[in-house]
Amino acid sequence: MSHFRPAGLGVVFLSVAIPLVWFVPLAADRDPLAVMSQYFGSAALILMGLSQLMATRWRGVEAVFGGLDRVYVLHKWIGIAALALVLLHDTIDAEMRGLTPVPVLEEVAETAGELSLYGFLILVVLSIATFVPYHLWRWTHRFIGGFFALSAFHFVFIAKPFSMGDPLGLYVGAFCFAGLVAYAYTILPLRRSAAERPYKVAGVQHSGGAVIVDLTPQKRGVRHRAGQFAFLRLQVDGLTEPHPFTISSAPDDAGLLRFSIKASGDWTGRLARQVAVGQEAAVEGPYGKFTRDNGSDPQIWIAAGIGVTPFLAWAGALPEKSPQVHWFYCVRSDAEAPHLAEIMAVAEAHPAITLHLAVSSKSGRLSSAAIEQAAGADLRRTQVYFCGPSSMRESLQHDLKGLGLPHSRFHFEEFEMRSGVGLRRLADWLTGQFKNQRSSAGSGKAAG
Repeated sequence: MSHFRPAGLGVVFLSVAIPLVWFVPLAADRDPLAVMSQYFGSAALILMGLSQLMATRWRGVEAVFGGLDRVYVLHKWIGIAALALVLLHDTIDAEMRGLTPVPVLEEVAETAGELSLYGFLILVVLSIATFVPYHLWRWTHRFIGGFFALSAFHFVFIAKPFSMGDPLGLYVGAFCFAGLVAYAYTILPLRRSAAERPYKVAGVQHSGGAVIVDLTPQKRGVRHRAGQFAFLRLQVDGLTEPHPFTISSAPDDAGLLRFSIKASGDWTGRLARQVAVGQEAAVEGPYGKFTRDNGSDPQIWIAAGIGVTPFLAWAGALPEKSPQVHWFYCVRSDAEAPHLAEIMAVAEAHPAITLHLAVSSKSGRLSSAAIEQAAGADLRRTQVYFCGPSSMRESLQHDLKGLGLPHSRFHFEEFEMRSGVGLRRLADWLTGQFKNQRSSAGSGKAAG
């Protein structure tokens, strides 16, 4: 249900822990701090190699780590962890006595290491600074593999207390090689031609501030499960960069697809203005594990705005005999509710679906208490699914847990593929603490 797979997290942990089998004995005979620095650098390379493998979007990636939305989150944190390890490696002296480096290669390797450090630092900052435009971030992100190559060069030719032919050298070298192969795959045209399917725009509609694009396959179409997403690009100037969107139509044997896209940036705004029937498109996917449980437990679907798209696909594929579904659709106003008429018609026609329209301009924001009261369900045996802004998700998840909903029964998809590290939330918290302190100080003075 779009969770991190424990096996994937285990792979990451074991990958960076295994080298300790060789580094610990080295520390007994050499400077322990220098050996620690060498380990930090090797662990960073291993994480970088894994990060490059995740970026390929190969099918096996989701099988190991979970839905691609979670893979992107893990990819981000692995990159941050790798940068932290590189900084530790650079800060702690890694030089050891008794080594015989090749002078020229040693100097070149040192320079490559310095370049990769500063390059990674800049690119990671650009990645977590979400105010940087998507197209600029995507363009600069392509260089990360080049800096990884410099890091690998640094590792191979720098003086170290083991050779590349030793088990430790072969182990870390294998991650470097795999990462470089993965990087080459992502930047070469081979990847696009192998992964994409040709489509043509068959229909364009506008609903609730969203543009609805219907696509027909030119050859063999994409076969998806309800709730999955795909990467879409159009063969139109300014729209050839692929972007991920949930497929809002139910699975279709003919490979027909529908995307419902809210204009929330430069690319999506341009798409809303320029998309037209007859244009050629390309689709890569499907991806994601945000799929509905087929068990007998009652379900609650909570959709906010354009987050309604996976549930629209679910509703279209929902069997006639299915558990009770309470569908909460949260919007600012009726006019800003994509697919509203269609959703009302689907809910009216399906006996298992009860639709609850939560219009914030009329009744305020949806609360967990209102969900429990309207659904009338025992939350301990109810499956809850959410798609929408992370702030709303975290609030509802916390409150529903207080009402008895087990953590394992709250399922969600990451609404944003690219996310920060919570710096704004931290700043808001610190600001609140500062205001509280000032308020307390002011009250104390008044009382005195």
